[in-house]
Amino acid sequence: MDSAQISAFVDRKWDEEIVPQLIEYIAIPNKSPMFDKDWVANGHMDRAVDLMTGWAKAQNIEGMQLEVVRLEGRTPLIFIEIPAANGGSDTDPVLLYGHLDKQPEMTGWDEDLGPWKPVLKGDKLYGRGGADDGYAIYGSLTSIMALRDQGLAHNRCVILIEACEESGSYDLPAYVDYLAPRIGKPSLVVCLDSGCGNYDQLWCTTSLRGLTGGNLDVQVLEEGVHSGDASGVVPSSFRILRDLLSRIEDSETGRVLLKELHAEVPAERMVQARRAAEVLDTAVYGKFPMVDGLKPMNDELLELVLNRTWRPALSVTGIDGMPPLESAGNVLRPHTAVKLSMRLPPTADGATAGEAMKTALLKDPPYGAKVTLELEKASSGWNAPAMSEWLSTAIDDASQATFKQPAMYMGEGGSIPFMGMLGEKFPGAQFMITGVLGPHSNAHGPNEFLHIPMGKRVTACVSHVVGRHAKASADGLTVGVAVAADSGTRHGDHGCC
Repeated sequence: MDSAQISAFVDRKWDEEIVPQLIEYIAIPNKSPMFDKDWVANGHMDRAVDLMTGWAKAQNIEGMQLEVVRLEGRTPLIFIEIPAANGGSDTDPVLLYGHLDKQPEMTGWDEDLGPWKPVLKGDKLYGRGGADDGYAIYGSLTSIMALRDQGLAHNRCVILIEACEESGSYDLPAYVDYLAPRIGKPSLVVCLDSGCGNYDQLWCTTSLRGLTGGNLDVQVLEEGVHSGDASGVVPSSFRILRDLLSRIEDSETGRVLLKELHAEVPAERMVQARRAAEVLDTAVYGKFPMVDGLKPMNDELLELVLNRTWRPALSVTGIDGMPPLESAGNVLRPHTAVKLSMRLPPTADGATAGEAMKTALLKDPPYGAKVTLELEKASSGWNAPAMSEWLSTAIDDASQATFKQPAMYMGEGGSIPFMGMLGEKFPGAQFMITGVLGPHSNAHGPNEFLHIPMGKRVTACVSHVVGRHAKASADGLTVGVAVAADSGTRHGDHGCC
């Protein structure tokens, strides 16, 4: 394998084709179904599918078969099969995964930017979805073409691009079951929907947090009343809600109080977290756009890494029952509702955690207030199985060849529901979970961007690893890998990223 030739092929493909494609893709407001109930009628998802499949079909990949699979009542899925080449195996496949649906707009974009307004500034392409995860289909196919360009072997490859990931991948299990005979039993899974600690080396994700939560509502009145008349007599719904949240979270430290929502950190993950803290240093928290003077939740960098990857954490992501400030009168409001998002350790059970939250919040409501909790999601996390020697060597060699730096391993704070499902369906598979969501890329938020050089280098690294997989397969090293006893891979109902 000529590493320089791999990189040159990938760079040319990105500059001439992929970046222009992503510019078109960003302009399409194909929000995930959770955020666009009329997604079918609006047609944006189909526009994104047509854009990507049009490019894919135009590529010169001998034997490639592409199908847009549409199960009734579900979002579409792009399914691509590429036969083995140059002596690779058709019976020991690689599965490459990504998604094309997007998060909603979010406020706070800079004046010259916007979610559906692609803007290229230097090495960064701004707009919603380029890094999360529109580049995946382009990067996956390019990594395979780079191998064929040199006449190098690769095994049969299957590419899945779903359109429901940002809504929790609730359509994906049906597709995986439907396509199971055509997917086969992959011994390597490559996911391009994760993050990176910096843009200087390859980062691979070793665990993902789970997620539970929903809408908590506290009602005290049938309608709003004069605050001067009722305050001191009718308890405030906001104060009751604040009191309820203190049952599950320490308001001073942010520590989650329910034991069912905690899990022990495996020794190997502790070593990786410590190494990540050393390499990233203050970038552990410096990548976030914190206001001047704000301090992170802990002075110890290792503790911050563990907080983000292996500990539960509560976020209030929405609120209802409160008028905007400019129209807020002197009224004691009838109710307050908030959307709770509880991140869970990778090995915690999502369904159990959700029920523990529900029990704690609904028991003995203060003053007899009407309290409800509508659980919307319960997704267990994922902890990668033990990595085979061939894969760890391949990943590190790929990083050295492409970045001139060793690869790094770290857990991620978000969720990719597909990984837990694959961990159950293919317990012998190895996983390369990587991505381009690095410092300040701000996925899901304002001013989201794709770091183009990182996209190129991750694509080249995937090419290296897929090529090494073919050799390992020929040597009999990729099939039947035992899952570590403490891997803790579990999967509950799907929850969103």
